[in-house]
Amino acid sequence: MIKLYNNTLKYILLFFIGGYGYCGIEILFRGFSHISMLIAGGLSFVLIGLLNENFNHKMALVSQMVLSACIITAVEFLVGLVVNVWLGLKVWDYSNMPYNFMGQICLLYVNIWFFLSLASILLDDYLRYFLLGEEKPHYKIF
Repeated sequence: MIKLYNNTLKYILLFFIGGYGYCGIEILFRGFSHISMLIAGGLSFVLIGLLNENFNHKMALVSQMVLSACIITAVEFLVGLVVNVWLGLKVWDYSNMPYNFMGQICLLYVNIWFFLSLASILLDDYLRYFLLGEEKPHYKIF
C-alpha cells in the first residue's frame, strides 16, 4: 500500500512538472497557453518517463528521443481531436502547415519534439535521481 501511494505521488509530481513545462514552452513561443496543454504535457512527460524507466539501459538515447517525439505527437493528436475537433475550442490549427494531419499535428512539430524530448528525458531522469532517490542515469548515445 505504501509503494502504491508513493508511486501515485511520484506520477502526480511528474505529471505537473511536465505539464507546466509544456505550458511554459508554449508561452515562450506563442505568448499564451491553454489548460489542455497542461494535460498533454503532463501525460507526455509521464509516458516518456515510463518509456525511460522500462528501457533505460537497453535503449540508446537517440532511440528514446525518436519514441518520445512519437509519444508527444500521438498525445498532441489525441488531445487535439478532443479539444479542437470534438469540443471545437480551436486551441491550435496546423492546417496551413505542410505535412499536417487533420490540422492537429504536423511534421515540423514532430522534429521539434524530437529535439525537445532530450530535455524531457534528462529532466525526468535527474528528477527521479535527485528527488525520488532512484537509480543514477546512464546513457548510450546510439
